[in-house]
Amino acid sequence: MPPRCLLLACCLVLGLSAAEPAKPNVLLIVADDMGWADVSWHGGRFQTPRMAELLKTSVELDRHYVQPVCTPTRTALLSGRWTSRFGPHVLGPTNLRAFPEGTFTLAAAMKSAGYRTAIAGKWHLGGKFEWGPRRYGFDESYGFLTGAVDPWTHKYRKGDLEDTWNRNDVLVKEEGNATELIAAEAERQIRAQRGPWFVYVPFGAVHIPIDAPPEYFRAYADVRFSPDPVKDDSMRRYAAFVSQLDAKVGQLVDALKATGQLENTLIIFTSDNGGIEGGGNPYVGTTKGSPAVTTNAPLRGWKNQPYEGGMRVNAFASWPGRLPAGKCVAPMHAADWMPTLCRLVGVRVPADVKFDGLDVWPALSGAEPRPAPRTIYVPHYQRSAVFFGDWKLIAPHGNPQGKAELYDLAADPSEQHDLAAEQPAKLAEMRARFVALKAGDRPEIPAGAQLKHSSAK
Repeated sequence: MPPRCLLLACCLVLGLSAAEPAKPNVLLIVADDMGWADVSWHGGRFQTPRMAELLKTSVELDRHYVQPVCTPTRTALLSGRWTSRFGPHVLGPTNLRAFPEGTFTLAAAMKSAGYRTAIAGKWHLGGKFEWGPRRYGFDESYGFLTGAVDPWTHKYRKGDLEDTWNRNDVLVKEEGNATELIAAEAERQIRAQRGPWFVYVPFGAVHIPIDAPPEYFRAYADVRFSPDPVKDDSMRRYAAFVSQLDAKVGQLVDALKATGQLENTLIIFTSDNGGIEGGGNPYVGTTKGSPAVTTNAPLRGWKNQPYEGGMRVNAFASWPGRLPAGKCVAPMHAADWMPTLCRLVGVRVPADVKFDGLDVWPALSGAEPRPAPRTIYVPHYQRSAVFFGDWKLIAPHGNPQGKAELYDLAADPSEQHDLAAEQPAKLAEMRARFVALKAGDRPEIPAGAQLKHSSAK
């Protein structure tokens, strides 16, 4: 080839390469126990201005489903699989090892595509360091391994797992509020600008024990939540906690703006399950219990229940210039994020890795706003749920033929009218789906996944 032609060809190749969009950074934020009505855009009483502002340029995920309790959601989120594929121990909250050694997790997938990976916050997929984030694809880890910690002492329940607050598998003792510390670490990872990066921020907020620094109470100084002074105090602390979480999401967005990374960062926000009605404080610390917390209204039910209030959560995705602002009404599940992100960033998924979740990018991007009906499986150690389109079955996990409930969510999103007796053909169809899905579950806890002494929850 003549020199001038060779030079032109090289310029064309370089030009095409320069025009191709860089792989996006991915910031995955998970709230803990956030209720449907906690946010301002669902008519909540708590102030969430930073997330509401971000929502204006985001895709609101109106039917984003998770598991009704923490460990199972995190298992599905980081594997792309229905949580029951890993054994019965991950059908509820646990400190046992969730993933077998060598599991191809979302962090491992992103790392294989050239991403730097970090976690700041709650793991809850194994209470020992040899079961922790750095064994499953995370380059750096900071936070705690267990289901919760006191916001001031950073301690779990009394026992072998009382202390797991760590940096890269080394226990650390730090002063300060846990939510503030987690956000500061996530901001540090963002500002490092060593991209492309995947930063996973599973906050402990707003899980009990409930408290926040004084500045987050000021917005509620003149608000009365309940005539009962004990419940009023409980809800005031929760309101401050929600506003703190909102401010920390804003802090991370500000860091992206300040470093010029916002337009090349996909931000995903979700909760691990719905809100709780109230609870005590079984953790090591002096934070008060919370007899009244939140509501999931108009959705029915609470955390750890198979109704919409336990598993349909606040969620959105933001990527300026790539995702159109609006509302996505297509049903999706936490297990969808792994196949979606793998396709988006070009992960070469090993042939032996199977996903239960789907690539939902066409629905998110608006290319296919109303995809064909699909199945969603929400296994739970008591009662499981199976969705197909707008239909939802609830039945005992151990007995798919047991007493069941059937709802048409299009007509009855608050699950007030059980159609099991009125729709026997549909009930039989949904039971058959449940039986087929359950056949793929792992019936036993894998060898080496158990703890000897400490509480599983």
